Order: sequence, then C-alpha cells, then structure tokens
Amino acid sequence: MRVTVDIPEETLADLAIFTGEKKKSPAVARAVDEFVKRQKVREFSKLAREGAFDYPMTNEEMEAVQDPLP
Repeated sequence: MRVTVDIPEETLADLAIFTGEKKKSPAVARAVDEFVKRQKVREFSKLAREGAFDYPMTNEEMEAVQDPLP
C-alpha cells in the first residue's frame, strides 16, 4: 500500500542508520513493523500482569518482571 507522509530529512537519516536500510521505503516499513511488534508485546505483558490469562506465575512474580520495552 502506498502512503504519503511528511517525515523530516533528519529523522529519515537517523532511521536509515538505525534500521540499516539504504532506501526510505524499506526503512520506514521496518520501523513501523518494529513499532507494531513492540506494542503487541507491551499489550500482552500488560494483560498477563492483570491476570487475563491462566499463567503459571503468580501476580507478584509477574509484577516483579520489568517491562522489556522502554
């Protein structure tokens, strides 16, 4: 899917460095994919800590586990 967005050149330059991609489209796609994955992990972790799943750890053990994402 094609999307038109305005991204500052400096941000795109940083993105190319962090993703290792030489072209803009693959760099943006990779960054978006990584963001979505991180959000899914964060949401799953939150639900697990809240007891939404039958999980083998106690709530205290889950609360002691730090969020793996900043």
